Amino acid sequence: MSQEDYHNESRRGTPSHPNHGGKRLASSGHSSGRPSSTPEGQPRPRPRRKRKRLGSWGVLIYVVCVLGASVLLAGVSWMWANDILALNKAPHSAVVEITEGDTVDQVADKLKEQGLIEYKFVFKLFCNFTNVSGKAGEDGAKITPGSYELNTDMDYRALISSMGSSSANRLTTTVTIPEGTTEAQIFEMLEKAGVATVADLEETAANYDFKFSFLQGVLPLGDAKRLEGYLFPDTYEFYMGEDPVNVLNKMILRFDEIFTDEMRQTMADKGMSVNDAVIIASMIEKETDGTDQGNISSVIYNRLNNPTSETAGYLNIDATILYATGGTTVDVNADTPYNTHTHKGLPPTAICCPGVDALKAAVNPDSTNYYYYALGDDGVHHFFTSYSQHQNFIASQELYRNDETN
Repeated sequence: MSQEDYHNESRRGTPSHPNHGGKRLASSGHSSGRPSSTPEGQPRPRPRRKRKRLGSWGVLIYVVCVLGASVLLAGVSWMWANDILALNKAPHSAVVEITEGDTVDQVADKLKEQGLIEYKFVFKLFCNFTNVSGKAGEDGAKITPGSYELNTDMDYRALISSMGSSSANRLTTTVTIPEGTTEAQIFEMLEKAGVATVADLEETAANYDFKFSFLQGVLPLGDAKRLEGYLFPDTYEFYMGEDPVNVLNKMILRFDEIFTDEMRQTMADKGMSVNDAVIIASMIEKETDGTDQGNISSVIYNRLNNPTSETAGYLNIDATILYATGGTTVDVNADTPYNTHTHKGLPPTAICCPGVDALKAAVNPDSTNYYYYALGDDGVHHFFTSYSQHQNFIASQELYRNDETN
């Protein structure tokens, strides 16, 4: 072999890669020098880590924690159950007042304050599960405004049912309204008895549209005096904290029973309304000595129906002025439509709530020629056909002479 052939043979035996400077590339996947797969070509499973086992003390602590949590949960659950079911409670009773618009949260506060429940959030949770929601007094609400006598023998369900509209535990009160009491005085009596507040009663009287035909056209909604004369004086039993609509409706309904269809027809035959009768009856009630309703009624009708008489159509009833001014001294110059000395005809509304005798007298007055009356020293009214007779009588009575000297 020539030298040239020798060199050519050497170059064929040692090939070089143009990008690696003649260095041989390692085969992919064998760079670490260890095979990356099993002989079957599958990935080699990773070695399992050994789990640490609890020692004897660890097991004991774990068991103690689980038992402690279970005992604690059982204890708490038992306390809650005792409250829900009213178990093991000391005997105790209290009056709870639920007001209009109270939420379940506010009711829970009141029950807690009175010592009737221990856990407010449990009570609220119970209410949520038993569909007790809404505000007291709302349509569909299971809790009704009022005063209730409750006790610790009642479980949650009994407490809720005992605060409902038909509850036997709802407190009641008896209120007697005397004849001749004004609407304002009635409202004050009802508030004092715990039935309803004056503000709520006034708002209801002014704005609630009671469905009685005789109230239509009396006064427009917005004026509380529209019910003056229609709250019939009687003895009533009310729930404490009762809905003002129910309170007033009960008294108006009683008036509706007393003022019969026959009385309404009699007024219609006179060309007058039920409201006219109520206004006349209210003046009779304020003026009567208790025995002379028919005669006083005749005086009022005579003055109304005979404007050419000495009274010239003026009623001259002092009680109407006192109603408007709220005083005890009659100011015949008072600037008010209730001044029947300066305004002819009937006053705008009744001046009190009349009783049955005054109403009957207003519908059926006695037939007389009386135009005047005055209270005598004997404590009863005396009636006259002329102003001169009236003045002569007054001059003869000690009662009026004392007034003049004072």
